[in-house]
Amino acid sequence: MCRNLEAAERAKQSLNGCDIYSGCCTLKIEFAKPTRLNVYKNDNESWDYTNSSLGGKPPGSDRPALLQEPPRAYGPQGNAPPYGDNRGPPPYDGGFDDYMPPRGPRGADPYGPPGRDPYGGPAPPERFGRDPYRGDGPPPVSPRGPGYGPGGPPPPPGANQQGSVMMAYGLNHEKMNCDKLFSVLCLYGNIVRIKFLKSKEGCAMIQMGDPISVERAVSNLNGAVFFDSKLQLGFSKQAFLNDVPQPFSLPDGSPSFKDYMGNRNNRFTNPEAASKNRILPPSKMLHFFNAPFGISEEQMKKVFEEKEASPPSSVKLFTSKTKSERSSSGLIEFSTVNQSLEGLALCNHVPIPNPSGKFPYILKLCFSSTGSGGGGPGRGGPRGGGY
Repeated sequence: MCRNLEAAERAKQSLNGCDIYSGCCTLKIEFAKPTRLNVYKNDNESWDYTNSSLGGKPPGSDRPALLQEPPRAYGPQGNAPPYGDNRGPPPYDGGFDDYMPPRGPRGADPYGPPGRDPYGGPAPPERFGRDPYRGDGPPPVSPRGPGYGPGGPPPPPGANQQGSVMMAYGLNHEKMNCDKLFSVLCLYGNIVRIKFLKSKEGCAMIQMGDPISVERAVSNLNGAVFFDSKLQLGFSKQAFLNDVPQPFSLPDGSPSFKDYMGNRNNRFTNPEAASKNRILPPSKMLHFFNAPFGISEEQMKKVFEEKEASPPSSVKLFTSKTKSERSSSGLIEFSTVNQSLEGLALCNHVPIPNPSGKFPYILKLCFSSTGSGGGGPGRGGPRGGGY
């Protein structure tokens, strides 16, 4: 309980949407209905910080602080302002014009290819917090380089700390929606929220799990062309996105705002899941996994045709390594990189009926460096035998 309404609003504004750990344990804060919080004793379950007569010492008061005092030069009492631009903290919410130009070269250092599904088979109904990365492929590869997993080390004091919200311009207003954008961006980090802007067609804001995920997406996707539009990505000055209680409808009838926190199709939910992802720029080749066991090349092509995507030029199925395989994986090649991107947006996470069970298989797609058509770092096949 805060001292007054203003303090409660500031606390909610500052903490709602923040992660306790980088990329996970995201706080969701709402106002409570009770107007007063009654505390009758100070112990490890309740504490009134305004009434010391209830006894006890504040929990943890005997333990040393985890962090040292910040240098004077970077605090409000020092020579430099607490925020690098001397304008105070970033705005809580805003419009489409808080765009910052993309940074870094196209392409990123790859991590690891998709790992083998320890359980196999189709996916049950979505549940919060479950490891979403399922499918066939080589064993996971140890990550290397900055940006592995949900996040990276914090910048030094006084550095320009980038947020986790990204701006997307140049989206095809008639063909794109939140789920299609999620299907593309989830290859580079966890997605928290996506919001299309009513004030500017073809523009969206995306809150990712951490700034490193935004870096990866911008480096690999900025300037990509699909659905006859050139995508432009950049950093936003906002710290996070607000919930939108009543989103407007996009041309296809879907909502303009979606919350993906806890979505099982996020692929960086823990270090083990994150290590299975290979970070690559778009290429003509897609790796697919978690398809029904025994699916044929023609059936896989039909999946894309039913979603009105360009049909693949070729499909290669991987042979089963063991008799216990419950799903199929392989490679799908398109004529152009643009067609591959469109196929990813339309068919990633599409359900495929399970001939021997009630739960469908959730098809998973990602870019592959195998074969031709992919530029940038990581080309020439993944470590551990390829996929």
